Amino acid sequence: MTSPIRTSYTLIPNQKYRRSCRHYNKFNNVLDTDSPSLSTLGNFKALPLEIFQMVLEYLPVKDISMLSMVSKTISSRLINYISTPTGNKRLLLQDFHNPERSGNRKRPSMLEHYRSLGLLLKRCTLLLPTKERLKYIHKILSEISCFKLSGCSDPLHCSGLQCYGVFLQTLTAGWDELECHRVYNFLCELSNLPRRVQTAVSSKPGSARKLELRIRIFCRSVLLNHWVHSSDSAFWLTRILKPWPMVNQARLLYIIFGPASNLDGHVVWQKMMEGPTDETSLKGLADAIKLLYDPEAKEWTADDVISLVDELEWLLENSARLLILCGNNICFTFMASKAVNGRAIELARLVVFLALVCEKDLYCMDWAVKMMQKVCKVFNTSGERNNFLQSVENAFAHIVMDALQSVISGEHDEEDRSFLYLFHLVNAQANFHKEILYLTMSNKT
Repeated sequence: MTSPIRTSYTLIPNQKYRRSCRHYNKFNNVLDTDSPSLSTLGNFKALPLEIFQMVLEYLPVKDISMLSMVSKTISSRLINYISTPTGNKRLLLQDFHNPERSGNRKRPSMLEHYRSLGLLLKRCTLLLPTKERLKYIHKILSEISCFKLSGCSDPLHCSGLQCYGVFLQTLTAGWDELECHRVYNFLCELSNLPRRVQTAVSSKPGSARKLELRIRIFCRSVLLNHWVHSSDSAFWLTRILKPWPMVNQARLLYIIFGPASNLDGHVVWQKMMEGPTDETSLKGLADAIKLLYDPEAKEWTADDVISLVDELEWLLENSARLLILCGNNICFTFMASKAVNGRAIELARLVVFLALVCEKDLYCMDWAVKMMQKVCKVFNTSGERNNFLQSVENAFAHIVMDALQSVISGEHDEEDRSFLYLFHLVNAQANFHKEILYLTMSNKT
């Protein structure tokens, strides 16, 4: 795993220096005759444990983290301090519902605090095996209810899971993939995430709205949002999706990245089926699909990603808009897949709606024409290609006639959307064919 944090460590030499057995200590003016383990405390050994812990109360968490690297003995004392009620109160802040806790020079934000705490526990548990580190950290954090998938009564207005995500990102930065697999399995065991996902993807869309919202917030805030490198984000998204069949992967991807209500945060399902949506609603899905299509996402093939996109069955205009947001490579691969699998009529309708989206969203229409021209080269014979082109013209005619019939029948609303839809569709057809004429004439001159 690549790490967004680069921490330089000062190596303490193993060389033993000759010391006088009568070493002067300026803290207590007594001779130093303590054991070797206490000698690694330096001048702190003159302080009773209670005073040492009182000193820690005045140190920022970042400084305590640096102090943990001085010696194993000090690190052990810090671990003990973290486990005390005083240490818990000082370090495990739970002011997650206070929007004013944004941070300043004197007081860091909650996210910065838990980033520093993640680094502190990363250093204090450095010598422990991964399994033991996770058990210890869970023991420390187990009393924070807002760190649990269903622990907070108001997850939409709580920063707890975001803080947990920043903490885990800092803790696991630089760990190899095997260790990160163990982390994910450990989190699944604690949160019962697989069973909850099974319930959500097996239910009728929207029937488990609160569960969908909790899964969405947990996956995004804890596992996905805080990584700097796309390969890390792809790794964790793969862990979430891969255990499930393709149809469930598509449902889960929509739950995590699909459009949500601005009022209550719940996933909006009917929006994609009932009418056209905007780019903002689709951007999260498009970014996730591009993440999985990237060569660094080694566990995904192009066919896997295209099959995943194909499972997202919506209003065709919204599907076309999503493909445009996904970029040229994914859009072409998706269309070429339909061409080679004998789905020319579906492909022809998709071309019409790509042209419509270009018209409505002010993209260059020549892009849609060149994409169709590129797809034509996928067909094996001229007959197949000509049949496809005829299907495109038929699709334009049928879709325009359907829109016209809707206007004539008087199916109007306050915004007159049916007439506006026909207006954009006719303009899209005209501009699409205009670009074809330009392309044809330029090739002949």
